[in-house]
Amino acid sequence: MQDKWENFHGGNFLSYCNLSQAADGALEEIEDQGRYTIEGRVYPPELFPGTDNPWQRDTQISINGGDFLGFLREDGSFIISGVPSGSYVLEIVNPDYIYESVRVEINPKGKFRARKVNFVQPAQIIQVPYPLKLKALTRFKYFQMREQWKITDFLFNPMVLMMVLPLLLMLVLPKMMSDPEAKKEMENLNNLSKMTNEMPEISEVITSFFTGGQPKQDKQKATKSQSKKRKE
Repeated sequence: MQDKWENFHGGNFLSYCNLSQAADGALEEIEDQGRYTIEGRVYPPELFPGTDNPWQRDTQISINGGDFLGFLREDGSFIISGVPSGSYVLEIVNPDYIYESVRVEINPKGKFRARKVNFVQPAQIIQVPYPLKLKALTRFKYFQMREQWKITDFLFNPMVLMMVLPLLLMLVLPKMMSDPEAKKEMENLNNLSKMTNEMPEISEVITSFFTGGQPKQDKQKATKSQSKKRKE
C-alpha cells in the first residue's frame, strides 16, 4: 500500500514537472515569435489617503484602449505578456484617481522606450524610466463645489451700486465745491470747455480760406440777429 502511495506521489510530481516545462517552452515560443512583456508598478495615491477599499482591485491597466488588459498585484506591480513589437499607449483606469498616460515603444530587437503622452504637441518627447513607475496626479471631481457667499458679491451687485453711488456723489460734491483748490480745478475745466467751443471747426477754416472770410461774417450776423430776436 505504501509503495502504491509513493508511486502516486511520484507520478504527480513528474506530471507537475512536465507541465512546468511545457509552460516554459510556450513562453519561449511566444518570445521567439516577437512578443514581449510590458511591466511596471503603480504607486498608491498617497496624495489623497483615507480610502477604506483596496485601490488595487479597482485599478486596471489598458493598452491601446483595451487591446491588452492587465491587473495589479498587491504591491502595485503589473505584467502584461504577449505584446508584439510596436507603439502602444498605456493607461491606468481607476474610478477615483487620474494617472498620466504613457506611450511604450518596442522595437523588433526587444528594446523598450517609454515617454509621456502629449496629444497637444506630439513632437515634444519627454522620456520616462522603464520599467514604468506611475503615480496618481489628482482625484476625480464628479461634483462641483457650491460657491460660498462673499461680501464682495453683495458690494458689486448692480442694484447696490445704483443705490450707493448717488449717495456718495451727494456727500462728496459739496465738500469738493467748498475746497478752493477743487474750485480752481473746476473753473479750469470750464475754461477749457469754453475754449474748445469757441475754436472754429476745420471745415469753417477751409471755407473761410477759399471764400475770403465771408462765412465767418455771415455766421456772426446770424448770431447777432438771433440774439436780437430773443431780446424782442
